[in-house]
Amino acid sequence: MKFWVGITDKDWFDFLSNLSPPADEVNFWQPSAISKFQAVSIGGLFLFKLHSPLNYIAGGGFFISYSSLPISIAWQAFEEKNGAPSYEILRSRIVKYREQPSKKTNNPVIGCIVLTNPFFFKREEWLPAPKDWSPNIVRGKTYDNNEPIGSSLWEAVQNRLRNKTISNTETEESLLLARETTPKTSEYLAKVRLGQGAFRVLVTEAYNRKCAITGERTLPVLEASHIKPFSDSGPNSVKNGLLLRSDIHRLFDVGYLTINNEFRVEVSKRIKGDYDNGKEYYALQGNQLITLPHQKYNYPSNEFIEWRNQNVFVP
Repeated sequence: MKFWVGITDKDWFDFLSNLSPPADEVNFWQPSAISKFQAVSIGGLFLFKLHSPLNYIAGGGFFISYSSLPISIAWQAFEEKNGAPSYEILRSRIVKYREQPSKKTNNPVIGCIVLTNPFFFKREEWLPAPKDWSPNIVRGKTYDNNEPIGSSLWEAVQNRLRNKTISNTETEESLLLARETTPKTSEYLAKVRLGQGAFRVLVTEAYNRKCAITGERTLPVLEASHIKPFSDSGPNSVKNGLLLRSDIHRLFDVGYLTINNEFRVEVSKRIKGDYDNGKEYYALQGNQLITLPHQKYNYPSNEFIEWRNQNVFVP
């Protein structure tokens, strides 16, 4: 099984390793976006190697997804889990690392590698970089636990996780899943607990960055909505999500608008009664969703739709 050792900024590592409460997910950002990240499969082990001269592996996490996003959207999704205490500090660090600063440095697009169940070793637990590590490596390197160097590194990481003072059940489960030979994306995402940031990124990409109801593509006004609210035990799962334009999202959340099991829009008569308005929204009545995920296993769940229509929607 292949896993990745990625080079990271020590400020990023120090901030996240001391975050309280501990992060359940992190954005391992890249200062410049790439088209894809295919070094490991969904659920694959992703280790953190500190910049030289600190040639040590100091922690890791488990790969969930990769997206190219403006810094502002990355901050909205992950906030401090980007490894910085504020948006301004995050942006300044990213601009510093960009090889060719863009003329539009106010909100450049960055690569967002989303990791779940991150772990951070104490200083005495850090692992020396593998003996075949080259100082010319800029981003990272793939290893295989079926090969001698990769196997040795894999075992060392497992031993450190087993010996941590407080056992993290979710991290242990992720490590066991990572040992499986290329687990299916749907199976892995169903087994791990996703954070709010991962939920937003996965829903955004599943709906091809378009509002499911209106087709709007302006990313700053698109929001990932839970069909069954997280506060009511709704999971951070794509099948419990819709990508919606912000005003549609507000109406959806307060029960003035919903979808049915045929993925058609239903608009409450109460908008007219409560606000003597709503012409634009009534025009959506009965419309089929414009956008649905490519994979059917990510379609909105009938279970969650029925829950919303029984508990939130006001006809």
